[in-house]
Amino acid sequence: MHWITRERPKIDRLACPWLILRFIDPAAEIIYVPAAEVTATAERTGAIPFDVPGVEFTHYGAECTFDYFLRKYQLSDPALLAMAPVVRGADTDNHALAQQAAGLWAISAGLAYNIRDDQQLLQQGLVLYDALYTWAQHLQGQAHTQQPEEQLLVQVYTAYLQRAKDRNAPPPAWTVQLRELIQDHLDTNLALRLTEVAETLQVNPTYLSREFARYFDDLSFGEYIRKMRIDKALQLLDTTTYPVGEIAYLTGFSDQSHFTRIFKQHTGQSPAAYRRKRTAR
Repeated sequence: MHWITRERPKIDRLACPWLILRFIDPAAEIIYVPAAEVTATAERTGAIPFDVPGVEFTHYGAECTFDYFLRKYQLSDPALLAMAPVVRGADTDNHALAQQAAGLWAISAGLAYNIRDDQQLLQQGLVLYDALYTWAQHLQGQAHTQQPEEQLLVQVYTAYLQRAKDRNAPPPAWTVQLRELIQDHLDTNLALRLTEVAETLQVNPTYLSREFARYFDDLSFGEYIRKMRIDKALQLLDTTTYPVGEIAYLTGFSDQSHFTRIFKQHTGQSPAAYRRKRTAR
């Protein structure tokens, strides 16, 4: 059986192949291609696509693709179930799900940075997930510190760090990159699609769509882009004498009518009425 997904794997796109090869189909072949080629290549070759939007094997709600494989194939091994929140937390940047999630993300990101060949990266990923599975089977209760007083100190310190983290948790790094990316596209009047943004940021599109509102004014991706365009239009109406039609073009709307309709939804008045009132004041 052939399975296909996006190139440059890190979490789900290494964890799922490991799960396939170790528990579902030991003879499976894993194929990595550019994101834009996954669907067409799958249709041409008959390979099963995974961890891309719009296919069966993908993210559902807060769960990642690894979770879906477990449910689909009814894999109830307790060690696999213990691994699931670690993989999910690392893949969705929700490290609070499991204390091992941040470490898994860091190691996976480092491997991907050091190894440019996806098949070679997969082989290293198999070693990584074999080790994680062994930990989940036999070593979950084993602490590195052996003395009781050492363990108590570690527990107290860990609890303190977690409370501090909960109070001051910064947004994920991709939010900073995304704000810059959105601003660049607004400045150059280029269209911006969520799937393209996800590929640029190297995050799962489903995860990006789900988490976007948490860090961008409680708005969806499309709503936020429209808000930013309207903000830019307000600035142009305030500071320039450009005709409304030209402002519509400069802010990325398809035509003046579309611009006027969206502007009115956001401000309660047309661009022309806004300008007249602004001029009168």
